Amino acid sequence: MRTDQTDFGVLNGETIQHYTLENDNGVRVKISNYGATITSILVPNKEGKAEEIVCGFDTFEGYFSDAYKANAPYFGGTVGRYCSQIKDAKFSLNGKAYELAKIVGDNNLHGGKVGFDKKIWKVSSFSNELANIQMELTSLHLEEGFPGNITVQVTFTLTNDNELKIRYGAITDQDTPFTITNHSYFNLSGFAENVEGHSVMVNSDTKQIWDETGAATGENVSVAGKADDLRTAKTIKEVHDAMGDGFEHFYLFEDKGFELGKVAEISEPKSGRSMEVFTTEPGMLLYTGKYTSDELKRESGLQYGKFRGFCCETHRYPNGPNIATAPQSILKVGEVYNSTTIFKFNW
Repeated sequence: MRTDQTDFGVLNGETIQHYTLENDNGVRVKISNYGATITSILVPNKEGKAEEIVCGFDTFEGYFSDAYKANAPYFGGTVGRYCSQIKDAKFSLNGKAYELAKIVGDNNLHGGKVGFDKKIWKVSSFSNELANIQMELTSLHLEEGFPGNITVQVTFTLTNDNELKIRYGAITDQDTPFTITNHSYFNLSGFAENVEGHSVMVNSDTKQIWDETGAATGENVSVAGKADDLRTAKTIKEVHDAMGDGFEHFYLFEDKGFELGKVAEISEPKSGRSMEVFTTEPGMLLYTGKYTSDELKRESGLQYGKFRGFCCETHRYPNGPNIATAPQSILKVGEVYNSTTIFKFNW
């Protein structure tokens, strides 16, 4: 178990750091303090060969290419102050109306123009002997239109059980909408092919209904008996074909509360890899990269693009500030935001 640190690049005169967490089983996770971004995860296959399983870049400059900025897929970033879409880029809180930047059509997305994924996080602690790193960020009152000064902490820990544990914490001095997630795109084949050959199980019988703009309406619907009912594992291609589209589904875990529990498992038969997802969060956005640009690739030549990566974004309800029944979408003064998500790799 160890953590290594190297320089990654320079932004506005400040040196960006790159950290490598490595366990005793050959799993390596690389994280930049620019955006608290996971840039790489190497995991062995069933034959013991370690291969890349997430979209990202080996150079800092890769995150600033014209193709990447134009497509804006948020590869591996920690997104916030409020991830996913907020309808019409506005909300009301405690009798006051707030307006946000319009990012996707008329809606706000992932915290705005300069969200947490585009901030330089302060590394508050890391250990050379332990595969663990902690980062902090302060977001000021009315930054990107959100009320309150908020202090955010994210801790990444890689264990010898091949678990990547991500823990989030936050406090605020004013009530504010708040939920963050990691936006990694996984491909358990090692990018040998797209993700349609993966098998996926999601332990949920309910999903949100979204309107034509991509914002949650506040209505939830049963998936029982439908193509996107994943309580019994199905291949992604099977469901894609049945739906005539890729996944962009927010599945709900209504019976779990905010307790840590297993919510999903994805496997890829040729490599022998699988990934289990555990979270305290009330929902997960399963996204299969249907909007990802085919122009994007890693410097090594690994090809990204449509259906070449899937996301398991665990967080509070999309459009939560505008949904009265959304659980704990507002972080209140005196409360502590606590959230944990675990990605457990098997091969």
